[in-house]
Amino acid sequence: MPDKEARITPGFRLPARWVVHTVGPVYRRHRDPAGALRAAHRASLALAVQHGLRTVAFPAISTGVYGYPLDEAARIAVAAAAEPGWDLDLVRFVLFDDRALEAFEAALADFR
Repeated sequence: MPDKEARITPGFRLPARWVVHTVGPVYRRHRDPAGALRAAHRASLALAVQHGLRTVAFPAISTGVYGYPLDEAARIAVAAAAEPGWDLDLVRFVLFDDRALEAFEAALADFR
């Protein structure tokens, strides 16, 4: 899946009706990793809105093996989710560990 794209599939046996898929950038290989990460979040949110979804849950996209610095990724994700115009009731970040939680909490605190 190229940058700036997202796809939606049924959730099948997951506790979600739908799953939106996107690919974040490999941090050290992408010419504009921040732009690509922002675009991945925006494409996912736009697809969710297009399909009438009310809630979205994100992992910390690209922060695992793709090497994106957690603090920067958190700021980008929070800013994208907070942009006006997303007709959603809830955007949730579902995170792997306390370090990720702290990064996203800090991004939320800085954003407010």
